[in-house]
Amino acid sequence: MDKGRRGFLVASALAPLALAGACSVPVPLTRVGCILWIGYEPLFLARDLGRYDAGTLRLVEMPSNTANLMALATGELEAATLTLDEFLYAREGGLDLRAILVFDDSAGADVIMSRPGIERLEDIRGKRIGVEETAVGALMLAKSLEKAQLTPDEVVRVRVTGDRHVQAYVAGEVDVLVSWEPFATQLQAKGARRLVDSRQFSGLIVDVLVARADALERTPDAFRQLLAGYFQALDYLHASPDDAFRRMAPRMGVSPGEVRVAQQGIRVMDLAANRDWLGGARPGLESAAGNVVRIMVSSSLLKQVPALDGLADPRFLPGST
Repeated sequence: MDKGRRGFLVASALAPLALAGACSVPVPLTRVGCILWIGYEPLFLARDLGRYDAGTLRLVEMPSNTANLMALATGELEAATLTLDEFLYAREGGLDLRAILVFDDSAGADVIMSRPGIERLEDIRGKRIGVEETAVGALMLAKSLEKAQLTPDEVVRVRVTGDRHVQAYVAGEVDVLVSWEPFATQLQAKGARRLVDSRQFSGLIVDVLVARADALERTPDAFRQLLAGYFQALDYLHASPDDAFRRMAPRMGVSPGEVRVAQQGIRVMDLAANRDWLGGARPGLESAAGNVVRIMVSSSLLKQVPALDGLADPRFLPGST
């Protein structure tokens, strides 16, 4: 299964899919697509703690964010976890989505892993780099090449989805991998070293929960339940970290201790931070989106700047009216 954290669709595909989604038959169940990433795990912790009514709200484990976007476009999902750049790409492609939650800002959990002997970013010249050639993978690599003063044609790109990172490394298919947690920890156990991580690119990788605008109007109570459960799970994570990590470990395929380490690689946005990012006259999300858009356009990851107004909808945060 492709557990890729990062994936998007070409704009030409998104437009007709969005039209197809508009014609889909509404269902009472609110379905939320989620992929494997440390920042999204509190949603599953909330489910494990019994905070969600399975009759009205369902978390759907998805193989990739490409699949998330496809399912959002066709109406098979009402909401999904995405990165900010993927959200912007979907908006450029015509999907009417709103961000209703900001999970985190990656602060070390997105990592470029290398074989021993590759000690500096400059050493990746001529090397085979495994990357999911979409969204954050491409964005992270573009920024790393810029930092190393290398051009894209000075490395050999090898498309490797997240679920194959460890396999590709062990098989000797790649020298370097653009990876993320929990795969980075699994790679480190196989001898890979951390060459550079998202701490060097603050504010570049932001994770959000997005929902179709029509679904927000159709089942608002389900989205309030979703976010209330998420923040209750965050409270539980802070109050009982050992039990929380024990509950989270099996789904992530690592030990509870490794979950704890992976958690340290993100800056989790609490309720107060979410109100700042999503609410007010100028939500913080719009400012962050503007910075990411500039990088994406300059790196040819976006053809044009999507509309940045109306990105955020804070109505479903606990305590909102």
